[in-house]
Amino acid sequence: MTQIEFARKGKITPEMEYIAHDEGVSPEYIRDGIAQGEIVILTNSKKPPKKLIAVGKGLRTKVNANIGTSEEHAVLEEEIEKAKVALEAGADTIMDLSTGGELAKIRRTIREVFPGPMGTVPIYEAAINAARNKGGIIFMDENEIFDTIEAHAKDGVNFVTVHCGVTLETFTRLKNEGRLMNIVSRGGAMHLVWMLANKKDNPLHTYFDRLLEIAHEYDITLSLGDGFRPGSIKDATDRAQIQELILLGELKERANKAGVQVMIEGPGHIPIEEIELNVRLEKKHCKNAPFYVLGPVVTDIAPGYDHVVAAIGGALAASYGADFLCYVTPSEHLALPTPEDVREGVITTRIAAHIGDLAKGVKGAFDWDYKMSLARLNLDWARQKELAIDKETFVKYREHRKPKLKDVCTMCGKYCSIKLLKEALKDKEQIIENK
Repeated sequence: MTQIEFARKGKITPEMEYIAHDEGVSPEYIRDGIAQGEIVILTNSKKPPKKLIAVGKGLRTKVNANIGTSEEHAVLEEEIEKAKVALEAGADTIMDLSTGGELAKIRRTIREVFPGPMGTVPIYEAAINAARNKGGIIFMDENEIFDTIEAHAKDGVNFVTVHCGVTLETFTRLKNEGRLMNIVSRGGAMHLVWMLANKKDNPLHTYFDRLLEIAHEYDITLSLGDGFRPGSIKDATDRAQIQELILLGELKERANKAGVQVMIEGPGHIPIEEIELNVRLEKKHCKNAPFYVLGPVVTDIAPGYDHVVAAIGGALAASYGADFLCYVTPSEHLALPTPEDVREGVITTRIAAHIGDLAKGVKGAFDWDYKMSLARLNLDWARQKELAIDKETFVKYREHRKPKLKDVCTMCGKYCSIKLLKEALKDKEQIIENK
């Protein structure tokens, strides 16, 4: 039986107990959320991760880090370093998006390095193998798609992005409306290249039950991908995007009934004023399924700073109810990320997730800020370092310009407002005592 099947029978599994303790909620809350399809535990019944993570309603907003090789740069050692950096920076999950080198070896190695849940996009490997072995993506066999998904599950992958909503009908709607950027999802484009050449619809949609059988056997989570996500704020919330979302909502219900856990992936590039609308649409049409968003990226003009742009969008999305933020690094739209890009992307996205948790009232979120304020009030720099989301940067700035007085910083020095007021209040108390 799968986690959702246990939950629907009223049983609390050890996995649910662990998540409840980790999140500071009751096991019953986790069980009921899973039963309703509002919470997922990212696991694998045959090869569970060393550290379990859950995503969904009422839980901490989680952060994912994408790593992986490309045809331009495929160095396994660098991906191992990125996985370790992502872990040290506090990423909850990792996704291997490799498209260059020995794909299976890279995936298995990263799985060993990162203890938390790991996700993949199996269509990458199926399409790339067809291109390498047969001369093109269009020669990919339908069975190879499903075989690749199962191979990933066997290797211990915990969630897979599957672009089941990329259909010929939805593509027709996109063409009829017109888009500036058309399709920017790599997996979505791979599916469409095959579909248009073979004059067939998406096998993952046509044979969705076969996909459910694989997911059920391994109890992995299907992350229903947004192949028609907008790649420009001009294209946001258009008919193709919304039609795909409605279709994913229908597939989510089918999957849950079959005992399979599901997340929904979301945009993408959207203007800031449409973030709340997009979250509400997903929650309505997908029956409160966990929502996994990339960013969102709220302006297109900031290459090199897209991690900041995405953090702005991510904080708002999380505050409105998004459950899972996929990080964006400074190299987005420009290059394959370096380990330092990965670190910066994770930290920036964790800040966004925490801001969202403050807005949602997630248990423990406010306490963290309160403790930091107390440490600042007490000019307790050691405690501030302990509480800082990025201790390395905290130390770097403190060491770069050391103050003459140890209890202040170089911004205000002896004119620190906290120090001045404390001394004034202390002097006042002494005057009163002397009287």
